[in-house]
Amino acid sequence: MSTPLLEVKDLTKHFAVHGRGRAVRVAKADHVVHAVDDVSLALPPAHVTAVVGESGSGKSTLARLLARLITPTSGDLLLEGKVVPARRRRTLGYAKAVQMVLQDPFASLNPIHDVRYHLSRPFVVHGLAKPGRDLDEKIAAVLERVALTPAGAFLRKFPHELSGGQRQRVAIARALAVQPKVILADEPVSMLDVSIRLGVLNLLSDLRDRERLAILYITHDIASARYLAETIVVMYAGQVVEAGPALRVTDEPAHPYTQLLLSAAPDPQRADPVALGDRGVPPSAVAPPSGCRFRTRCPHAMAICAERRPPAFTAGEGHVSACWLLGNGAAAPASQKGGDMDPGTSGQQT
Repeated sequence: MSTPLLEVKDLTKHFAVHGRGRAVRVAKADHVVHAVDDVSLALPPAHVTAVVGESGSGKSTLARLLARLITPTSGDLLLEGKVVPARRRRTLGYAKAVQMVLQDPFASLNPIHDVRYHLSRPFVVHGLAKPGRDLDEKIAAVLERVALTPAGAFLRKFPHELSGGQRQRVAIARALAVQPKVILADEPVSMLDVSIRLGVLNLLSDLRDRERLAILYITHDIASARYLAETIVVMYAGQVVEAGPALRVTDEPAHPYTQLLLSAAPDPQRADPVALGDRGVPPSAVAPPSGCRFRTRCPHAMAICAERRPPAFTAGEGHVSACWLLGNGAAAPASQKGGDMDPGTSGQQT
């Protein structure tokens, strides 16, 4: 695969626990929320990588770390192979290369400004267009790129005058205005009606193919991840538990948590889908279980699961899973074969 446009290695984010009163501060002095732990990820050009998992699995925190909206506790972030200083503030250069599309387009667009204002700001801030005809032409062009035509019919509309799908397309157009190399899409269709979700997913797919963008697609819907992405990364309780080509992960899931996600997905041929709640609740992010964090809900939990965190075992070509079920001698840890839980090593689906 191509050299990643954006890559993270062993990325970790812990949030401090705060409370009122001296006794609470002392008791919780060493407590942190384990939002993201040791995540490695690579985003190649012209490639969609989907991150899936339940609410609270660390997906959105990961996106905000990649966007540099929050500072990591540890780990390395690389843009086009160059290390980005972790403690330096987000710069215009980085913002130009890496843009984010948020979940709720109504909340991400200022209700007192029209579409033209929202789209003019990135051009002006980054010095990409001069006020006047040049700016108007570029705004119209970016609206056409997201299939909002004729552009003149949308320029003076306010967010409340647009449908949910149109608002999200405006948000995507705003991200595209600065000609980014990476798009971080944090559940971009979850707030939309089912009937218009496919149009937005197809738009992202077209942008990947036509403009060779690297796209991180965050979702709790593993079915839409299979539809859009070449690579799927499964997160649970802040850690990556499985990663690989999208078709292989969904057709031959190796981790019990991925199997549970798939069994909970709606399927008209299955009369009794498994509810995730039937397997208990996710563990505390402040005091996660020892060893494998999924063991408290796993039907296959063994003694070793409580004792040691499972390494990444090879489950197939470009497919890895952090589960002791693969450690019975039939598969070696991926680290012994020159790999890790970095999905950037996965092959593209055919």
